[in-house]
Amino acid sequence: MDTLTPEQRSAQMAKVRSKDTKPEMFVRRLVHRMGYRFRLHRRDLPGKPDLVFGPRKKVIFVHGCFWHGHDCSFGRIPKSRVDFWETKIRTNRSRDEAHLARLEESGWRSLVIWECQLKKAKELENKIREFLG
Repeated sequence: MDTLTPEQRSAQMAKVRSKDTKPEMFVRRLVHRMGYRFRLHRRDLPGKPDLVFGPRKKVIFVHGCFWHGHDCSFGRIPKSRVDFWETKIRTNRSRDEAHLARLEESGWRSLVIWECQLKKAKELENKIREFLG
């Protein structure tokens, strides 16, 4: 059972951001420090990728483990309203897969960075450098 009233829950959910999240800002600073330049959230590309490297035809998505259903400790389903959350996250994952497929069909290469991967910055930097190579 939800411990908040519908009004309180609505206010809480309204605070959840889709752009400029802490994980996204971490990756943007890291990539910029590495010397790469990029565009943000191009609306003409499927899924509005977080970072777009146009001339390279490569994009990076920074996914929150909870919202995109990653199989890690951050990606756990809440104990209340389980049916709602399972459906919500399954829909998000399905949409993500469709966006990645459409990008690949258009000749774009994609990299998904998960929130939990930010703990190991050096490994992440190597992964990004290899991807953008």
